[in-house]
Amino acid sequence: MKQATSAEQQKKHERNTFIFLAVFLAPLLSIIIVAGFGFAVWFSQLAFLGPPGS
Repeated sequence: MKQATSAEQQKKHERNTFIFLAVFLAPLLSIIIVAGFGFAVWFSQLAFLGPPGS
């Protein structure tokens, strides 16, 4: 009986982990990566390269 409960708890834990990763962590990481790249481009143009086409 204890193994069945443990298996149910493990499935619930895996489902909750998947939901956390798919719904919260992946979108948050993608936003952070895109924003970081945009900031790097903006700062490099501001400090070193100048505006595009110059």
